[in-house]
Order: sequence, then structure tokens, then C-alpha cells
Amino acid sequence: MTDSVKYLLPEEKMPKAWYNLAADLPEPPAPPLHPGTLKPASADDLAAIFPRAVIEQEMTTERWVDIPEPVREVYRLWRPAPLIRARRLEKALDTPARIYFKYEGVSPAGSHKPNSAVPQAFYNKQEGIKKLSTETGAGQWGCSLAFAGSLYGLEVEVYMVKISYNQKPYRRALMETYGARCIPSPSNLTAAGRAILEKTPDTNGSLGIAISEAVEVAASRPDTNYALGSVLNHVCLHQTVIGEESLLQMEMADDYPDVVIACTGGGSNFAGLAFPYVRENLKGGRQTRVVGVEPASCPTLTRGRYAYDFGDTGHLTPLMKMHTLGSTFMPPGSHAGGLRYHGMSAIVSQVKELGLMEARSYWQTECFAAAVQFARAEGIVPAPESSHAIRGAIDEALRCKAEGKAETILFNLSGHGHFDMQAYTDYFAGKLVDAPFEEAALKEALDALPQVG
Repeated sequence: MTDSVKYLLPEEKMPKAWYNLAADLPEPPAPPLHPGTLKPASADDLAAIFPRAVIEQEMTTERWVDIPEPVREVYRLWRPAPLIRARRLEKALDTPARIYFKYEGVSPAGSHKPNSAVPQAFYNKQEGIKKLSTETGAGQWGCSLAFAGSLYGLEVEVYMVKISYNQKPYRRALMETYGARCIPSPSNLTAAGRAILEKTPDTNGSLGIAISEAVEVAASRPDTNYALGSVLNHVCLHQTVIGEESLLQMEMADDYPDVVIACTGGGSNFAGLAFPYVRENLKGGRQTRVVGVEPASCPTLTRGRYAYDFGDTGHLTPLMKMHTLGSTFMPPGSHAGGLRYHGMSAIVSQVKELGLMEARSYWQTECFAAAVQFARAEGIVPAPESSHAIRGAIDEALRCKAEGKAETILFNLSGHGHFDMQAYTDYFAGKLVDAPFEEAALKEALDALPQVG
């Protein structure tokens, strides 16, 4: 093993193809269902809001999908992203474990999200689309699509979950800097938003509501498409550049992870890092534990039901078979806004059902404690979402210490927290509290799941 801290791939080693785990799963993914007929959705059904190239990637069973050279050219602005050995954190924890993290905060938008925003914008531009509508929770995806839209001359309209819109004004400012319009959701601009406001005018909003608004806008204009930042297969596909790079970088370190960890909200950054290692596990080589970490206030994988459900609150999207808390479930307000989604990616959910991954949940205060410990050791202030992965990695390192095992831990640091400092201010002031959801509300949402034969 080397003494290096950073493992930097040269640009020519950047992956030339995205990896599709669906090709290697022992069972094919369950198809999405049309929201009106509850029959498997066709490519034509999806064409109202997505470009053909994206639909093909959503449905493909091919193992590898070539990354277009113009997309790779943009990727070179920040990719390959560094793999970093967290030696100072290891010392602070006094653990025999070796801790590595893949750092995605080096992108222009500060997170992993441009890995999918850039190709989505590219494919839409190719098909003559003029405008993209989308939702965003904490703002990482909204910033990334705004960045990608600016590269390709696309108008971008972002519906940002209201509580995050108020908590994170600098994310809004970054979207506007890139030329996008950012709107608090729910809004009075859509029928879906007005219906929610009429029922609950003081709502904090949710990703499910914001998705409904963005989809409604895209479906109503022929020059406008919808872009999604997580959950769907094509987004998970685009993110696998993370894991494919890390495999090469772990070779450079002469090491291999015993445990791979990432936070889970919709599932994209988890899939990006973990799916290439799930592939290696399925091939029967050296086995790696794969762990997804989610907020205890929105515990989709650990408390959700595996069932068909709508991806949005307004029931405009196709139904997906996924771990879900119910499309009407309203998660409590938390600073990890990107993880406040009622459902989980269908393919990540399937991986969980097949026993190919583990899932655990943490409260936000214990995640912020881990984030502060990490920042004081490694110098990087993590996004609140990423702090969940750090909490998981620290707990694994402490387990190794207790058991006297020198295991290798790899986690995804999916973004920096430079625009999330109010959350840290609240944490240090003792204002950051753990807000549990009401069990009765969860039961009500699960009881309302659609009946699919």
C-alpha cells in the first residue's frame, strides 16, 4: 500500500462508458406503470417529458452505455474526481481501519449532480428542446441543472422545496447566477401547487410536490422537457462514473474496500459509487459490504414498504416499484433536504430486496457531529446529505477499532457544505433538533398506496 493521500487519475483514464447494473441483476427490474392505465409504461408514454436518448437509457438492458464525447469534454472540467485517504480522520479515531473517500464536491456546482445534469441537458439540446423544468430539495440538483443549462443555452426553471428555498438562499443565488429561475414549491404557478396550498397553506413542501409542479410544466409545453436529478435508472447510470473511477484509484492505492458507504435519498450518488462494486460482488470475486445511509426522519429503505407507488404527490408520474413511505408522506423539515424524498430508486430498492446491500438510518444531530469531526480532521465541510455517509463510515471505523480489524472503508463525499453554513450555525447554537415523523402519518400514507395487481 502507498503512503499517498490523493489518488488522481489522468484525464485519459476517465471512463468512456456508464455501467448499467440492470444487465447483471439476477431478476429484471419491475417496469414503471402508466399513472392512468396502471399498465407498463411505453417509450411513447415517456416521450411527452423526456428526450428519446434518455428514454432509451432508462429502459436499456445493455451493460455499458457509451458516454458521448461532448459530455466527456465537459466532464473534464472536474473529472476524474479525486480519491482521498482520510489519514487524519483515521488518526483522530485511533482506528486500524483505512478510510478513503471519493470527493464529488470538486464539480462546478459542488456535488455529484452534474454527472447526470450535463448529459441530460446535452440530449435535450440535441432534440431541439428549449427549456427544462425540474425540482430540487437542498438545491444541489437545481444548481447542477442550471449549470448544465447555461452550457447548452437552455432555459431552466427550478421548483425548490419551500423549506430549503428559505434555508439555503445561496443555492438559489447560484442557480440565478447560472441563469435559471428558482421558485419556492408549492407555488401558485401550477395546478398541483395551488391544490396543495389550498389544503395546507403553511406547508414546508416536499420533493414529491415539487416534482408534480415541474412535470406539469413540462407536459404543458412542446418545447419543454422535464429533468430528474435522482431515482430513475438513467440518473443512476450516469452517476456510475464515480464508482468506475474509484475502482481504478483503489488499484493505484494497492487496496480494495471491505465496506462501501453512501447516503441515500433518491439513490443516485449511492448507485454511482456502489453499483460497480455490486457488479464485482455478483462476479464472485472479493466481497464488499455495501451500505446505504438515510435520515431517520425519512427512512425509506429501513421503514418503507416495497410496493408500486407514484414518484410525486400529484400522481402525474409513472408508478415505480420501490421502497416508499407513501407519496402523500410529508417528511419533517431537516437540513438534509436532498434526502427528504418519500421513495427510493426502483433499482436501488431491488438491490435491497435481493439482499445485495444493507441500509441504516441516523438522526441529523449525530450526522452533524460526524460532519464537524470530519471537517476538523480533513478540512472539508461536507453537505448535510453527505454527513450521513460520514456518520456511517466513522461508525464502521470504530467497529474496526473495537474488533481490532484493519478493514478498508470507502465512502462517497457527494458534495461540500459551503452553501449550508446556516445549518452548522444552528447546530453550534443548539437549535438543530431531531424531528421525528408521526407514526400515524406514516401509516396513513402507506394505507393510501395504490392498489396494483
